[in-house]
Amino acid sequence: MSRRRAAEKRQVLPDPKFGNVTITRFMNCIMYDGKKYVAEKIVYGALEELEKKTKRAAAEVFEEAIKNVQPWLEVRSRRVGGATYQVPMEVRSERATALATRWIINAARARSEKTMAERLVAEFLDASNNRGSAVKKREDTHKMAEANKAFAHFRW
Repeated sequence: MSRRRAAEKRQVLPDPKFGNVTITRFMNCIMYDGKKYVAEKIVYGALEELEKKTKRAAAEVFEEAIKNVQPWLEVRSRRVGGATYQVPMEVRSERATALATRWIINAARARSEKTMAERLVAEFLDASNNRGSAVKKREDTHKMAEANKAFAHFRW
């Protein structure tokens, strides 16, 4: 971490198809080895399939899935007098979106469907219906924060 000043945030351009910055960020998280085209094909294929299955706008279902997975509380380690406490803290909206994206991708990668696009579709459907691995991850995070709320006074 820089001592002089905070790192500046890079501006991400909205994706060409939906004009949505969140979808671009999602694509960038899917991407391996700088292969943007492959990531683009996977995400757009998944969103197309999602639209066929739900008969709703794909971007709308995608946003709903992200919103359902976003945590609003998390625990952070805080060292006080030689002991380390798990202190529950509220999550900034940017971090919540980043965590939701990461959790959905990891849950999709752990699934057993044949292609990544199919896995993403299944995970988006589960997340938009408030079930699945990514939603479970959010629930576990909230449970952990709830269990450690006795240390909330160590917040800084």
